[in-house]
Amino acid sequence: MGVRLIANVRRATNLAPMTPQDISKLIVRVSMSDRSAFDLLYRQTSAKLYGVCLRILNDRAEADEALQEVFVKIWTKADRFAVSDLSPISWLVAVARNHSIDRIRARRPAADDIDEAMEVADPTPGPEALAVASGERAAIDSCLDELEAERADAVRGAYLNGDSYAELAERFSVPLNTMRTWLRRSLLKLRECLER
Repeated sequence: MGVRLIANVRRATNLAPMTPQDISKLIVRVSMSDRSAFDLLYRQTSAKLYGVCLRILNDRAEADEALQEVFVKIWTKADRFAVSDLSPISWLVAVARNHSIDRIRARRPAADDIDEAMEVADPTPGPEALAVASGERAAIDSCLDELEAERADAVRGAYLNGDSYAELAERFSVPLNTMRTWLRRSLLKLRECLER
């Protein structure tokens, strides 16, 4: 099966290149279950998508299998292309890339027991970690003091207390987008301060 697939991929490279608009039209036709469009799409793009799978999986046999599964996904999910903002090749590459990454994740052995999965060697930090954390906390507090009082309170609310942006916007009587701007700019100032 893999030999036939590789032969198909090699044959596909001899086709004249298509424009992104042509590939978009093929994907739309595939979403309407047009088998001839699917065949042409395969011939036009399989070499590139095989390369993506092979680069991620680093195994020819697995890349062969992955490519077949990728085209099954393309057949069944072509209607999702219309709602994406991606170019046709970017969308196809994303499908191949995500599928290949999913295959790698599936290789990992699952934890037998939830306790085993949550096991931590020593949950309490050592004296060195506590000293570092204490120094970092002091630096963060010092940098927060450099912000305007309302903005520092908003940052503490969002990132220390877990308050939502909407709750903070209501508390400080500002529009939601203004609160987002406050927090974004405050975080930039904090980063600058911490990098000094």
